[in-house]
Amino acid sequence: MALPDLAHFEDTRLFALGGSAVTVGGLVTGGVIIVVALLLSKLVSRALCRMRERSPQKSTAALYLLEKLVGYGLIILGVASGLSAAGLNLSSLAVFAGAVGIGIGLGLQGVVKEFVSGLFLIFDRMISVGDYVELEAGVRGAIMEIGPRATRIRTNDNVNIIVPNSAFIEDRVTNWTLKGDTRRIHVPFSVAYGADRARVRDAVLEAARASPFTLPETEARKSQVWLVAFGERGLDFELLVWPTQASVKRPAGMHAAYTWLIADALDAAGIEVPFPQTDVRLRSLFGREGEDAIQALGLGQDGKRMVGPDRTEDRHAPQETTNDAAEELLTPPDFTDDDGAPSGGIRSGT
Repeated sequence: MALPDLAHFEDTRLFALGGSAVTVGGLVTGGVIIVVALLLSKLVSRALCRMRERSPQKSTAALYLLEKLVGYGLIILGVASGLSAAGLNLSSLAVFAGAVGIGIGLGLQGVVKEFVSGLFLIFDRMISVGDYVELEAGVRGAIMEIGPRATRIRTNDNVNIIVPNSAFIEDRVTNWTLKGDTRRIHVPFSVAYGADRARVRDAVLEAARASPFTLPETEARKSQVWLVAFGERGLDFELLVWPTQASVKRPAGMHAAYTWLIADALDAAGIEVPFPQTDVRLRSLFGREGEDAIQALGLGQDGKRMVGPDRTEDRHAPQETTNDAAEELLTPPDFTDDDGAPSGGIRSGT
């Protein structure tokens, strides 16, 4: 049996488009070139992504920009080369491509809008992968990936939120870690009237400065305690402190950790925290009056509760506590996906 003529089969003409004949061999060659370009783009992007994960924080944005440029560039070059190898004359298809482009633009305005917005985000670099941002809608988290259609944000509760790229351009966005910097936070607290203000300041500042998630003080960045108001129940203060960048990315845990530190510092210094209270004058209770009524309620003198016939318990005695929020801040954040791959890679369906 005679073998088929492969050369004749490759030269078989399928159709003509734009004045160029498309053959089977050219179509297969073009398809192979496009597939190789796609695979090469994926491999190079993944290699740059892993390099970015191991690089210092300052070079992360530049490597991410390089990763996207190389990935998109290889895909565009591969598609153009594949079409040329298939026998299509791209210059002769200019009018046809323009007409198709108008139709696609009218039908896919949203997709084109998000893709262009994504390019602006990558080149503008006001928002980069790893930044901690907050949107007007209340979405708050770290940027894990800027894709061709949407940006993926992961909250501190490990919830991935997909936000259209145009939202970062059209709406107001708060970038808490722009240019890798930190910010000053205000932690409110109150003490009872009559407390020594200087003692309050010294106790809280000592606790804040000893915290591992407080930056060393400089002339421009100092920890401070402000008296901001005379409240209904006590004096209202604010602790002003400059936390580390890792702590800024966990705002809820950061505020909880500092609030716990303040509470421990006030307890250790014997400073009373105000609490709601109502004075009730008892004339009689179960037929008892005066000291007999107080004893019937199980209360002793000086705010001590009776816990036995001859024992009392001081309600204001400081107790050793455990600051769970501080322990979480000291744990390095995990910026890898659940499958173990580094975040920020090019993925389909972003």
